[in-house]
Amino acid sequence: MARAPKSGFEAPRGRRSRVLSRPAQPSRDRFGRFTEWIARAMGTPAFLLILTLFCVAWIVWNTAAPEGLRFDDAALGFTALTLMLSLQASYAAPLILLAQNRQDDRDRVQIEQDRQRAERNLADTEYLAREVVALRMALTDMQDEMISRDVLRQELKALLERLDEREQPGDGPRSS
Repeated sequence: MARAPKSGFEAPRGRRSRVLSRPAQPSRDRFGRFTEWIARAMGTPAFLLILTLFCVAWIVWNTAAPEGLRFDDAALGFTALTLMLSLQASYAAPLILLAQNRQDDRDRVQIEQDRQRAERNLADTEYLAREVVALRMALTDMQDEMISRDVLRQELKALLERLDEREQPGDGPRSS
């Protein structure tokens, strides 16, 4: 007997129609990694050197090049260069803040893991300390018990000797 095809929530995901399925989304972490890369790159001497060389080249080109090849006027204070640097700074600041937020989140997780690890270590240390105390108490009890056994043996020996002394002088023959 043939089974009816499953539909809706009864069908496994692999058998559902691909028409309604969503396309694969890029990793949410990719943008975060990008922001961290930007933050790391902007904090290097190489970035500062390249940016400085770019600005120097821009200024030299727009002051020394023939009038027809210039695209930013020095008389207006290099307006295009100022706008480009402002645009770069307006994008750089939020990207750096995003990277710092991600680092803060990672630090928070690491601190929580460290705290949990410290709590486990403390619990383990307390458990081991209790075990050591229990072992010491058991050893002390055993030593006390051994001492009492030795005392008991000595007392029994002394008692046997007294009994032997009583039987020997005046009792006569012993029956076995």
